[in-house]
Amino acid sequence: MKRTSSLLKSGISLSVLTLVSRVLGLIREMTKSAFLGTGPLADAFTVAFMIPNLLRRIFAENSMSVAFIPPFQTYLEEEKRNAPDAKAAMKEFLSATFTMLSFAVTGTVIIGILCSGLIVAVFFPKIGDFSATVLLTRIMFPYLLLISVAAFFQGILNGVRSFLPTGITPILFNLSVIGCTFALAKPCGNPALAMAIGVVLGGSFQMLFQLPFVLRAGFSFKLIPFLRCVQNAGARKILRLIVPTLIGTAVYQINDLVSTALATYAGVGVAASLQYSIRLQELILGIFAVSVGTVILPDLSAHAVNKQWDVFQKLLLNAAKIIALVTVPATVFLLCSGEHIIILVYKSRRFTDESVRLTLQAFQWHIAGLFFIALNRILTSAFYAQSDTRRPTVAGIVCFGINIVLAAALAGFMQGGGIALALTLASAVNTGLLLWFLTKSDPIDVRTLLVSAAGFTAKMLIFSVIAAAPLYFFGTRLYAPLAGYPRIIAQGLPLFISAALFTLIILTLLLVTGDSLVKTVVQKIRRW
Repeated sequence: MKRTSSLLKSGISLSVLTLVSRVLGLIREMTKSAFLGTGPLADAFTVAFMIPNLLRRIFAENSMSVAFIPPFQTYLEEEKRNAPDAKAAMKEFLSATFTMLSFAVTGTVIIGILCSGLIVAVFFPKIGDFSATVLLTRIMFPYLLLISVAAFFQGILNGVRSFLPTGITPILFNLSVIGCTFALAKPCGNPALAMAIGVVLGGSFQMLFQLPFVLRAGFSFKLIPFLRCVQNAGARKILRLIVPTLIGTAVYQINDLVSTALATYAGVGVAASLQYSIRLQELILGIFAVSVGTVILPDLSAHAVNKQWDVFQKLLLNAAKIIALVTVPATVFLLCSGEHIIILVYKSRRFTDESVRLTLQAFQWHIAGLFFIALNRILTSAFYAQSDTRRPTVAGIVCFGINIVLAAALAGFMQGGGIALALTLASAVNTGLLLWFLTKSDPIDVRTLLVSAAGFTAKMLIFSVIAAAPLYFFGTRLYAPLAGYPRIIAQGLPLFISAALFTLIILTLLLVTGDSLVKTVVQKIRRW
């Protein structure tokens, strides 16, 4: 129970910051929808930002964190044992990692800037505004270097359980993009260009903000000769771990790239509508799923290093239950209220009824896969903590093939909805593969884990359906009396009331049935 409480404490703390960040990310998308709508320029910015952002996820967030934390945890354990030369070994390891990362990403940025036109022409030949897409891509490519270094700092801080700075940096990024859009749209004569400048400045803020916290924690590093990098044992372990991770992450991101390319063939505005939909999905994922995954990886890695498999399994089970506690009710509620949420968040002069239709089409199917996507983040952490990057990579490759085949088959007559449905089905298959691979891990009793997690998930689904029944049958009566009021009142007030009622019913059912996880959450909130 103590470990569950600790997980909840760290998870809730990071979730609050992540919630603020994702809300600001949503406001960023609202700003984009207000300035760009779903026209050609919106597609241009969507595609241009996607290219360096795709590489960011390959070099930075996913691969870097996954490959870095297990060996970093080993060095930390050596320092705790007061091993000889432990501090010097840590500095050499960090310097080697920093040097390799800087070298690889800088080269990629230079090539990307020079080849932006070719990249856009190959992957997005049907883009509405080709020249604007190329220009915006070149402007935003340096963001990759900035955010990769920021991810390196984040890995260090997360490894020592310092989550506050890394939780703040996305907030700074979103504020930068929003601020630059409003401040520079008129001077630049192009809102998309203003947003691109905001992206680069935001990446700078993310990097620079974390550096003092890294130094204050007692870590230092520098650029060193490349030969010393490849000779470092920790750096070599990162390279061994990162190769399959890079493949898996690249496959996943190429998946996104191909899906967006298919969307450009499906019609004007479909690519932008997919991103608007995904932003809403990521708001929910970021509230807790991403936070829990971030929090548990260092702990799982430490338990794996020390062979504490019973504790490892309990932590994994609690994380899966927390995911179900959040995502299952969220899925049911969002399926019932999706159109009203889209109207509330995005509707404007440029974001028309057709824009709402396109976005809702994708949103319904994106949300259907929310639980699977969130659970996959937790399951992959179990493999990464054991320094196993091969099996998640294999699962990712299989699901890539499934997603692309389904997206190509469904996009023609379902547009963005077909592409979103393909992602949901592929994510469900990914979950099944990860669970099957987990059975091959001898220290973990997957059967017990699966039975307990599945039982809790089924209970949450039943409670969510019960809570949604009043909204399904009587929800329209909440909106009708307010139809003539401004959007924030006409849509926001009924949504707030319905969400509050939905949450109250679920909490009541959980408390009446004596759910231990909810009791722990309530106790933790009361102490705060």
